[in-house]
Amino acid sequence: MTDFKKIENKWQKKWESNKIFEVKKDSKKPKFYCLEMFPYPSALGLHMGHAFNYTLGDVYARYKIMNGFNVLHPMGYDSLGLPAENAAIKEGIHPQKYTEESIKNFINQQRKLGLSYDWSRMVITSQPSYYKWDQWIFLKMLKKGLAYKKKSPVNWCPECKTVLANEQVHNGKCWRHTNTDVEVKHLNQWYFKITEYANELYEGIDKLKEWPKLIKTLQRNWIGKSHGAEIVFKINGKPWKIFTTRPDTLFGVTFMVISAQHPNLIDITTNKQKLNIEKFIKRLTSVSQEQIDQLDKEGVFTGSYAVHPLTGKKVPVWAGNFVLAEYGSGMVMAVPAHDQRDFEFAKRYDIEIKQVIQPKNKTELNQAFTEGGNLINSNNFNGLYSEQAKDEIVKELTKKKLGKKTINFRLRDWLISRQRYWGTPIPIINCEKCGPVPVSEKELPVELPKKVKFSEGNPLATNKEFVNTKCPNCKG
Repeated sequence: MTDFKKIENKWQKKWESNKIFEVKKDSKKPKFYCLEMFPYPSALGLHMGHAFNYTLGDVYARYKIMNGFNVLHPMGYDSLGLPAENAAIKEGIHPQKYTEESIKNFINQQRKLGLSYDWSRMVITSQPSYYKWDQWIFLKMLKKGLAYKKKSPVNWCPECKTVLANEQVHNGKCWRHTNTDVEVKHLNQWYFKITEYANELYEGIDKLKEWPKLIKTLQRNWIGKSHGAEIVFKINGKPWKIFTTRPDTLFGVTFMVISAQHPNLIDITTNKQKLNIEKFIKRLTSVSQEQIDQLDKEGVFTGSYAVHPLTGKKVPVWAGNFVLAEYGSGMVMAVPAHDQRDFEFAKRYDIEIKQVIQPKNKTELNQAFTEGGNLINSNNFNGLYSEQAKDEIVKELTKKKLGKKTINFRLRDWLISRQRYWGTPIPIINCEKCGPVPVSEKELPVELPKKVKFSEGNPLATNKEFVNTKCPNCKG
């Protein structure tokens, strides 16, 4: 009977000792780069999905070698991030130790599979020699004005005293403290301004000739290019720019909804309504779009009113749990007769439903009418069909300097702040006197401190040497 294990060991040792998969420069051979993906070592070994994926890549790389290509087939480990930290905490060991053990097991199993990797080119993202370049990229983005800081809503566990990622929130509770309600807090976070490139990314999808149609559609939907109008409503004398794809329904606006996560919500809330709004905010349990979509649509009146730009009428402003603070201005105009979500909200809170698009063969609305039609109850625009009315209403708004045609994108700027401990330190020194000061490129990498305590809030804060550093500007 053939001893396959013996044969495997014999040839794998020969491949290794002869370094047959280590790639060298060879101008006579055409180059070929084969990379499946760098696995995430948040478990202590490979699973069958890994084995399946890497075997397919190996077949392809070997096929190219046999066809005379100079093949670079590397392996690496995407070893920073929350799942590795979570797994380490569960095991009661330091994330670095956990990750190193996990990577050793991955390598051992991948070698046993006989995969044709050039191990001399291995990268591990949790090593300072690698994340030094993450920090270098951050500093370049900062210099170009593409890295910036702003307040944004985050998931907060009052028991852990730290920020939770969306995947750490389960049914509104902390993953570690299942009886603790997660709160939404506004904290300063670092962002990359990827929206600067939204249109370029969207238009560039057409150039991806070899991409499958489904993937291109998913990308377009993710970037989410929408043609519409920016309309100015005034609240307490201050202008708020509201994006809508349906300016033809402007005369059907009967209320506004501001995100309950909006940092300026309290500013537009009257003293009389403050307590109700604060109670409402405390009930919010997630900043995830997916989880927000599953919630019952709820709201509380802020006590303030917006001024309709074309009628001058007062429109009540509600705080709602279904509007994202990061989308547009974080506020939407609600047209319950012609938007189903708004219709359900208006029914629940007994808000006026005003029909401004005439459906064919229907007089009463049992649900929102979302198609096109002729305008009614819309002053001078009555009788116009929806598409024509969009243009005419925007022209009127533009003339009055209360609106304009615009394009909006679903794509948001990329929040890059580490959620917890196990990630690349952002190379910024926070000086009380000078503000945020970038670390000099010569000083990179800023290394992640190893001596930290878990379950005491932010683990980084438990390392005093890391927190108390010197400002390169004022030496404070």
